[in-house]
Amino acid sequence: MKNRIVRGVAGSFILISLLLAIYVNQNWLWFTTFVGANLLQSSISKWCLMDTILEKLGVKD
Repeated sequence: MKNRIVRGVAGSFILISLLLAIYVNQNWLWFTTFVGANLLQSSISKWCLMDTILEKLGVKD
């Protein structure tokens, strides 16, 4: 369950920031870059901040 939530949140953040970049300001693409970089580092280090946050909120695997 936790893995699905992490993927859903990451995908939502990317889509929302792309829409904001198109309609508001291109600087929102930095947020997209941040999310992508965090996804990349979590695949290498096997640590994800969102996963830690969800654990503290009591979400089970």
